[in-house]
Amino acid sequence: MLPRPVPSLEPNTPEFEMLPLVKPTGFREYDARWLFEEEINLLGMQSLGFGLGTLIQELDVAPEIVVGHDYRSYSATIKQAVIVGLMNAGCKVHDIGLALSPTAYFAQFELDVPAVAMVTASHNENGWTGVKMGAQRPLTFGPDEMSRLRDIVLNGDGIQREGGSYLFVPDMADRYIADLIKSANIDRKLKVVAACGNGTAGHFAPRVLSGIGVDVVPLHCDLDHNFPNHNPNPEDLEMLHAVSAAVKEHGADVGLAFDGDGDRCGVVDNEGNEIFADKVGVMLARDLSAQYKNAQFVVDVKSTGLFLTDPVLLENGAKTDYWKTGHSYIKRRSNELGALVGFEKSGHYFFNKPIGRGYDDGLVSAISICQMLDRNPDKTMADLYRAIPKTWGSPTMSPHCPDDQKYGVVDRVTHIYLQAFKNGEPVAGQKIRDVVTVNGARVVLEDGTWGLVRASSNKPGLVIVVESPVAEANMHAMFKDIDARLSEMPEVGEYDQKI
Repeated sequence: MLPRPVPSLEPNTPEFEMLPLVKPTGFREYDARWLFEEEINLLGMQSLGFGLGTLIQELDVAPEIVVGHDYRSYSATIKQAVIVGLMNAGCKVHDIGLALSPTAYFAQFELDVPAVAMVTASHNENGWTGVKMGAQRPLTFGPDEMSRLRDIVLNGDGIQREGGSYLFVPDMADRYIADLIKSANIDRKLKVVAACGNGTAGHFAPRVLSGIGVDVVPLHCDLDHNFPNHNPNPEDLEMLHAVSAAVKEHGADVGLAFDGDGDRCGVVDNEGNEIFADKVGVMLARDLSAQYKNAQFVVDVKSTGLFLTDPVLLENGAKTDYWKTGHSYIKRRSNELGALVGFEKSGHYFFNKPIGRGYDDGLVSAISICQMLDRNPDKTMADLYRAIPKTWGSPTMSPHCPDDQKYGVVDRVTHIYLQAFKNGEPVAGQKIRDVVTVNGARVVLEDGTWGLVRASSNKPGLVIVVESPVAEANMHAMFKDIDARLSEMPEVGEYDQKI
């Protein structure tokens, strides 16, 4: 049995080698993220695995679990620590080795195993680590499970059980790739830039796209855990700019950008236009709702308002539900409503039957985009993009805000806008039509312009998105109003990017 974890330790000390370090703020709403060695050490990761194994059995789930890791210099070592903890809790571990997050989710179905623990920090900067977990495929943990896991780990309440075992599965990557390829063949001659930011997807994406019959132009697909070009984040403008340049250079039909653990896909059209993921979602929803009448979709509160107003979606009878941001929330909501697809603005797409199994997979998204182009042989990606109504939208902006203060800041901002709504006070020169509070505050003005402020679920920061269906000036006015209110709050720091 390990000692009870402590919230802070000094590295390079005997105590650091003898005690589990687990900073409490690493337990997020739907996964766990820490700075390795600053906020968690290997014994802390062992404690996490021990707590997870205990929780799995507390949930009355068979104690079997798929475990994989991403391509960071320390991920395999961290995974081994988690595995030791899981085995100590009596779990049978199926280690699939180097993997994408969707590879691990696929392995749950392929091996008929109920639980998963994927060691990944996704697109976060080097130094970060984390684990995505679930015990009911295709779902991953939400706030209730994460809160319970946090209590078990931090209180040292893990229960040691007999029966733990280990099995290495050497061919899961090949089985996963074969499964994606078998049902997707593209007849249209397409040239596709596959950008992986030197992350784990570089081992998978070119093989899958070549396998479905497209001509692949690889961009930063060699695995390098130093991320020498940019972080593998398809929301990051630096990555999208690189894809845009490659599309223009090679005359590609589309550019597809994959994040660090392969569960998201960003898109650049054939003219080099960088398309935000919610707009790609509208394009896919148009295509799919023409095939599946009265299709149900789920989108997160960061997403464009076009899902409710687009004339093609309305004509096809499509229905859309706006829900909380976060891959676990959208995945769960899509499952509850039986939605054909759940779209999240960050690029997580959840394709349910008959297209997918309900989990987020950037390669399933990429295949669907290629199939959309295949079904529209006389149109380019830019043509399809121009066909949707124009709006002016921002990238996802994230000013720094400490983990232990960000939710309080969002509560204050929400209160301010609710009071303005109640009192009829103008915002950006307009009256407020509505304030949606399902996840932070989405402030909707009379002309449909809206702005969102919410707490980031996986980093110490806020999330800000603004959009206007009327004019770019209205979008900037909405952002200016939000920024002015946040500037009065000393907890809010520098932005990662601004419009």
